[in-house]
Amino acid sequence: MNTDLDFTSPAVASAQAIAGAVSRGEWSARAVVEASLHRIEALNPVVNAFTDVTAERALQAADAVDRRRAAGERLGALAGVPFAAKNLFDIRGIPTRAGSKINRELAPAAGDAFLIAQLERQDAILLGGLNMGEYACDFTGENAHDGPSRNPHATERMTGGSSGGSGAAVAAGMVPVALGSDTNGSIRVPSSLCGIFGLKPTYGRLSRGGSFPFVSSFDHLGPFARSVADLAAVYDAMQGQDPLDPMQSARPAAPTLAALEAGTAGLRIAVAGGYFRRKGLPEAFEAVDTVAKALGVGRVLDIPHADVARAAAVVITSAEGAAVHARRLRQRIEDFDPAVRNRLVSGLATPAAWVESAQRFRRYFREEMLKLFESVDVLIAPATPCRAPLIGQKTMVLDGETLPVRPNLGLYTQPISFIGLPVVAVPVRDGAAQPIGVQIIAPPWREDLALRVAHALERQGVAACRPAALQQ
Repeated sequence: MNTDLDFTSPAVASAQAIAGAVSRGEWSARAVVEASLHRIEALNPVVNAFTDVTAERALQAADAVDRRRAAGERLGALAGVPFAAKNLFDIRGIPTRAGSKINRELAPAAGDAFLIAQLERQDAILLGGLNMGEYACDFTGENAHDGPSRNPHATERMTGGSSGGSGAAVAAGMVPVALGSDTNGSIRVPSSLCGIFGLKPTYGRLSRGGSFPFVSSFDHLGPFARSVADLAAVYDAMQGQDPLDPMQSARPAAPTLAALEAGTAGLRIAVAGGYFRRKGLPEAFEAVDTVAKALGVGRVLDIPHADVARAAAVVITSAEGAAVHARRLRQRIEDFDPAVRNRLVSGLATPAAWVESAQRFRRYFREEMLKLFESVDVLIAPATPCRAPLIGQKTMVLDGETLPVRPNLGLYTQPISFIGLPVVAVPVRDGAAQPIGVQIIAPPWREDLALRVAHALERQGVAACRPAALQQ
């Protein structure tokens, strides 16, 4: 049996390769997990992606997979694949800290989040919890309590957030896939800045059971990966009905992995114009143009009122997020990250009339976007306005205006999550030292379309996860 997994090379094994090799008996699940744990031990002091490592649990799970394979049992689609989850997911035996100081005082979770359990049903192996911005109220990946997650491509730079540890762990090769959350862009921003693939499914597609909330009407959970096939395989494995999540749609599972090879034939694709062609640095628009050229797309569609959508998203986020934390703000305000505290406190003062107006506009904007999707199947837009800023950087200049970094990393993602559309973030290969990504946006429940486009770009070499220069 070959157990010489070269996890220290730039070409770290994919989830698909691992599952195939473990199922065939070419690699043992234990060898895969030990290799990942070794890489975590070596790199996490630099990258700061993991806050909790569940080594004993992982090795026990790996041994169970190996015993079942030796007994001739059929293994799951993700046999032996290591993964980790943002620490707002419940992990049995660990307090669900959600990036905060306060929550780590909670009792350990009695069970795992629904999506973790779904992956384990397919024999994937959990390696631990990942760093994140406090209470997911963050676009930078900087955490006041656990320290910032660091971009594996340049450790002085941000990962993006709030799922910064998820982006860093995948980009650094610690795990081939990871789980994160996306309220206003927290999967897509780290995907762009860390140079990996990320999927924000349609609102309500995947269960949020066993995850700590931020903004219930915006919160999505989804995967990160270094390839589109891995992204689709993990997404497919997580689908399923959770009777304990009342917000989950009753729509049946819609597998996507088998659909990837359909490519872009027959798809009507356009570039999002107007708001999505303003504010960003040239690199953001050049990435979109590279993708459009590769797909043969010349059509540009204005997205009316996207700026208003972003403003309305800010109002609803502030009000709903503050409501979740009202008691903690009254009792433990000094234990919040000051940047998060200030945003939540301002949310407590948001007039109800503003929230009502924002919700009315939300319904209108969704209807208008659905009309737009009658004439187009997929939209392409920037994921972030720039490459990764420096850790600690407070301002940046966009379109000649000095703006705060923290809120404006999500200026292109917020109008999309505002109405719950599915999006795949793809890293664009442009030869620069620092990555940047684009959003592939599809109509509700059509994750398959966004993944097909992403896969076509990957096959052309236009979208690719570049191995981070960081070495063990």
